Amino acid sequence: MTTDSLIPWSTKLAEEVYGLNQWGADYLSISSQGEVMVQLPTEAGIREVSLLDISEGLRQRGLEMPVMVRIENLIDGQITSLNESFAKAISELGYQAPYRGAFPIKVNQQSHVVSEIARFGNRYHHGLEAGSKAELLIAMSMLDNRESVIICNGYKDEEFIDLGLQMRKLGFKCFFVVETPAEVPVIIQRAKALDVEPYIGLRLKLSTQVDGHWAEDSGDRSIFGLSVTQLIQIVDTLRDADMLSALKLVHFHLGSQIPNIRNIRDGVREACRYYVELINEGAPLGYLDLGGGLAVDYDGSSSTEGHSRNYSQEEYCVDIVETVKESLDPLNIPHPVLVSESGRATVAHTSVLLFNILDVSRFMPTHEPQAPEEEDNDAILNIWTAYQSVSPLTLQESYNDAIYYRDRVRDLFGRGDISLRQRAYAENVSLAILQKIVKLLPSQKRLPVELENLPEQMADIYYANFSVFQSLPDAWAINQVFPVMPIHRLQEEPTRRAIIADLTCDCDGKLDLFAHPDGAKETLPLHTLKSGEEYLLGVFLVGAYQETLGDLHNLFGDTNVASVRVQPDGSIEYVHELNGDTISDVLSYVEYDTKELFTRFRKTAETAVKEGRITIQERQKILAAFKDGLEGYTYFER
Repeated sequence: MTTDSLIPWSTKLAEEVYGLNQWGADYLSISSQGEVMVQLPTEAGIREVSLLDISEGLRQRGLEMPVMVRIENLIDGQITSLNESFAKAISELGYQAPYRGAFPIKVNQQSHVVSEIARFGNRYHHGLEAGSKAELLIAMSMLDNRESVIICNGYKDEEFIDLGLQMRKLGFKCFFVVETPAEVPVIIQRAKALDVEPYIGLRLKLSTQVDGHWAEDSGDRSIFGLSVTQLIQIVDTLRDADMLSALKLVHFHLGSQIPNIRNIRDGVREACRYYVELINEGAPLGYLDLGGGLAVDYDGSSSTEGHSRNYSQEEYCVDIVETVKESLDPLNIPHPVLVSESGRATVAHTSVLLFNILDVSRFMPTHEPQAPEEEDNDAILNIWTAYQSVSPLTLQESYNDAIYYRDRVRDLFGRGDISLRQRAYAENVSLAILQKIVKLLPSQKRLPVELENLPEQMADIYYANFSVFQSLPDAWAINQVFPVMPIHRLQEEPTRRAIIADLTCDCDGKLDLFAHPDGAKETLPLHTLKSGEEYLLGVFLVGAYQETLGDLHNLFGDTNVASVRVQPDGSIEYVHELNGDTISDVLSYVEYDTKELFTRFRKTAETAVKEGRITIQERQKILAAFKDGLEGYTYFER
C-alpha cells in the first residue's frame, strides 16, 4: 500500500499520512465519509463543516475551480488564541501591563481579511501595522478603537508622516518606528507645524542570530534597524528639540518565521537591555514591540526546520512575558505594553486553495509486455529477458539491464537500425521492469543506493488547474513547503504517488515537495481518477503573503475568491464572492487594449470573407468566439 505500512487503511491513518493533526492546529479532521472537515469557533461553540460541501456551494454559485476560500471564523479563532494566550501568561506571571496585537497589512492586504481583523479584533484592541502610505490609509479607515495601536514601519516621507500625525490628533496611538536618522528631523518639523506630539519608536538592529530561512538577514547583517551610534544620535536630536518625551516605543524584528524559541528569548533579552538604557537616557518609553516571528508549523514536524517551529503559541507568550519581567524587575523599571506584529500566525490558516485535477501522466507500461519476435534485434530480445528475470534477488541487476538495453535501443533508433514500433516496445518493457522493481523495494531490508529514489523517479504527474506562480509564489521563489492533500475520498487508500504540475508552460510550475511531520516528502499519496468525477485537492495555510505576491506567469490571473462564515447553527454563509480575472483583465494589466485587439482580429476575419475562405455568418460566429474568449476565466474551464 502507498503508506508502506501493514496497518489497514482508515480515515485515522489518512490523518497521519497527510499530517493534518500536526499542521492543522486542531481545526481539521477527516469524517467517516472521507471528507476534510473544518472545526470552527462560533458564538454557539465549535461547528464542523465539510470543505467538499463548501466547494459544492461555490460551484452552484458559479465559482469554478481553482478558488481561494477564506474562512472568516479561522481569523477570529487565531486572534482570540493569540490575545488570550498573552492575557493568560500576563495574569499567571504577574506582569503589570497589557498586550496589544498589530496585524501587518502586508501579510494579507485583501479588504475582507483586514476588515475582519479590525472588526473582530476590536474586542481585544487589536491594531494594524502599516509599511506604506497606502497601508496607513487602510489602517486609518479600518480602526476606530483608540486603545488599538497603529505601527508605522518602513521609510516615511512627509506625506506619510502627516497622515500619522493626523491620527495622533484624533487621539489614536499611532507610532512612527524610525528606520533611519534622516526621518527624525522631518517628524519633528511636521509635528511642530501641526501642533501635535508624535509617538516615536526606534527600530533596533540586534546582534541575535536566528535559525530558519531568514537567518542571513538577522544579526549585524540585518538590512533593517538602527546601529548603537544612530540610536544615540537620535536621542540627542530629540532632546535638543525638547521632544524626548515623544520616544515611546522600542521595536525589533528578527524574522518572519522563527522556528527556534531560543532565538526569540535571546532577542527579547537583548532588546530589554536597550530598553533599560534608553530609560536611563531619559526616554519615557512604555511600549516594547517584538515585531513578527511567531512561526507557523507548515509541515507539522514541531522542529527547528525552517517550515516549522519547536514551540507552541502558549510557550511563545510565556517566554516573552517571563523574559521581559526578569530583565526589568531587578531594576524597578515599569513593565511596558507588549506589542507583536504576528501576521503568519493570524491569517495563514484562514485560506485554502482548492483546485481540480485535469489529467494524469504515469511512468507505467501502456499494456502488459508480450514476447518479441525471434528475428528482432538482440537489444529487443535482451530487454525482454531482463523483464522476465526480475526477482527480489536481482533488483540492482534488473535495473542496470533495463537502463542499458533501453538506451541501446534508443541509440539504434537514432541510427535508423530499428523502427518506431520497436522502440515503443522497448520503452514499454523498460517501464514494466522499473515498476516491478518499485513494487519489490519494500521487501528489501537494505536498498542499493541507486534504487533509493526510484519510487520518486517513477511517480505520476497529476496535472492541476491552477498556477504555482499566481497562487503559491513562495513555493516557487523560496521553496516554501505547504500542506497539500485531497479533500475527499480519504476513506479510500491512495494507491498512487505523484507530483503536481500546474497549467503554466514552465518546468518550475510544479509542486514536488510536500509537508509531512517526518520531514518534507518528494511525492504525495493520491487516488486514481474516476471517470466523470472531479478529484479535488486543497493547499492549506496559504493565507499569508500568497494572495499578494502572485504574478501573471503565462497570463494566468487571480483565481475566484470566496469568503465564507459558519454560523452558530452550522450553516455556511457565503459572505463574499469575487470572480477571478478574465482574459481581458489580465491583458489590460500588461498594457493591451482589448478593444484594439478585437478590431485587429475583426479585420483579419473580414479579409478571410473577401478571400472566400469563410461566409459572413461564419465570420460572426468566429468574432463571437473571440469576444467570449476575452471575457472567459484564465484557467481551465470544463
